[in-house]
Amino acid sequence: MNMLSLKAQQARKIRTQSGFLAALDQSGGSTPKALAAYGVPATAFKNDEQMFALVHQMRTRIMTSPGFSGDRILAAILFEGTMDREVEGRPTADYLWGAKRIVPFLKIDKGLSETCDGVQLMKPMPGLDGLLQRARAKRIFGTKMRSVILQADATGIGTVVAQQFEVAAQILAAGLMPIVEPEVDIHCPDKPQAEALLKAALQKALGGLNEGQQLMLKLTLPSQDDFYAELVRDPRVLKVVALSGGYSRAEGNARLARNHGVVASFSRALVEGLSAPMSDEAFDAELDEAIQAIYEASNT
Repeated sequence: MNMLSLKAQQARKIRTQSGFLAALDQSGGSTPKALAAYGVPATAFKNDEQMFALVHQMRTRIMTSPGFSGDRILAAILFEGTMDREVEGRPTADYLWGAKRIVPFLKIDKGLSETCDGVQLMKPMPGLDGLLQRARAKRIFGTKMRSVILQADATGIGTVVAQQFEVAAQILAAGLMPIVEPEVDIHCPDKPQAEALLKAALQKALGGLNEGQQLMLKLTLPSQDDFYAELVRDPRVLKVVALSGGYSRAEGNARLARNHGVVASFSRALVEGLSAPMSDEAFDAELDEAIQAIYEASNT
């Protein structure tokens, strides 16, 4: 199978099939917190190498669980270290698509800059071209990059969207599908106003795409239900996905179900309740229950 037909198959799955995205992309800064929530204390590792080996064990346990499959999960977002490792003797992206029919994405941002104009831009990514080439060689379908909006500041939000779309153009040129993620912090004091500014900026930026180009949007669950309906219907948007943003799984699912056509891209909310000491039977049952609940909330 050549890359073009593979990419077309994967795009069709995301566009047409019911399901959601599993975000398994915690990186350096968030990994200790993710491991602690999983029941692995900081005393269990002495350096980054050991820490990332432990988190790969956690992710492998999730990915190989029977309920973690393409029947209900459209795609998985990976950390670079996960992309470079193997699952059951196969490169992670090959395992996800070959064994599970789950489309592999890669988190590419290097974290957030200091707050300015009420937002946190992405830090510079000087090695991005090389990373995109490596991702494509490893049969990654697309990428994800996160900025954060803390206040309803028109200047800051405009800068966030401009930076996201500038990098998205680089990703599209490399033959990959970008997920643009301008997260509105759920504690933003003027969240509805921030979302209104963001939607307007996104609609304007989408107008600058070339004919036939598409990207994906990963957005905070909005204060007003179906607020992003125009973006869901926009032919330039392959899919609108939602981050849990600190909401519990129950709260995230309830809000998600009220936003028609938007599907989950949950990270912490997906693995809520899972822990290292669990038996495989208990772990698989807990994960399957979480997947089903998120799937149902996404299928509205």
